[in-house]
Amino acid sequence: MQDSPFPRPLVVGIDVGGTKTHLRARAGDESIADHVRPSSGWRPHDPVAAADWLAALVTDALPAGSRPSAVAMGGHGCETPRQCEEIRSALEERLGVPCRIVGDAELLVPAVGLDRGAGLVAGTGSVAVGRLEDGTPVQVGGWGALLGDEGGSAGLVREAVRAVWAAHDRGEEPDELTKELLVAFEVPEVPALGGALESATSPSADWGRHAPAVFAAAEAGSSLAGTVIAEGGRSLAALVARLAARGVPVDDVVVAGSTVLAQPVLYDAFVASLAERVPHARPRHLDVAPVEGALAMARSLV
Repeated sequence: MQDSPFPRPLVVGIDVGGTKTHLRARAGDESIADHVRPSSGWRPHDPVAAADWLAALVTDALPAGSRPSAVAMGGHGCETPRQCEEIRSALEERLGVPCRIVGDAELLVPAVGLDRGAGLVAGTGSVAVGRLEDGTPVQVGGWGALLGDEGGSAGLVREAVRAVWAAHDRGEEPDELTKELLVAFEVPEVPALGGALESATSPSADWGRHAPAVFAAAEAGSSLAGTVIAEGGRSLAALVARLAARGVPVDDVVVAGSTVLAQPVLYDAFVASLAERVPHARPRHLDVAPVEGALAMARSLV
């Protein structure tokens, strides 16, 4: 790529999600590129392949003859500092400009203009991230549908099935949660729910898509569903509490994710539990695209 023709530094921010990737490029206040494309081909555990993929994305998105001054990316599946550093080093070799690579949840705090705080995501899965005062990144949660992701849609469905099984073992009559799950998983009886869960080829996605059944059951008056959702909210608050216990500043908690922001009953349960466990923490909805956080990081490199 040649030097940029723009009078202000051209910075590129990239948000690589599990299904889609969002790239924005700006020169000062001028929008140069704003592209959304599928994340197919993204391989975060192969630094060389990841850097090649990102370099091609930047080249394809920017106008011919332009060169970025800095690039920052928050990526799904970027889980450790070592992994992020390897991708950063490889990408800088390809682009010849300063780069920064972080996990996608780390985009939340800078996206809303903050320098410090915690980012909490509860979509299909759940994770909370922040940084110590010396800049060391800290991540808690995000362990996947089989073992964790409490408060995310997949975790809520897993716990809902457990609650239904327990009620069945107690000899209780099926309530709305049981009925909703049987319909959602297309099985005739409670014992068959186990096979339905185990047959999932992608537990996170396959379980998570049934989360609306849990919320529908709660709205219909299911005490089982209400308990599952309340516990999900407490689990999300527990993630923030773990960050605080490790020394991460959590005065501001930026919340994002298709599950927690779309379901007020879950968000309210989280906020109530957070007020008890970490009284000084202030939750706030993410109200801009996460890629704005990547742009803010890119600007800091110029």
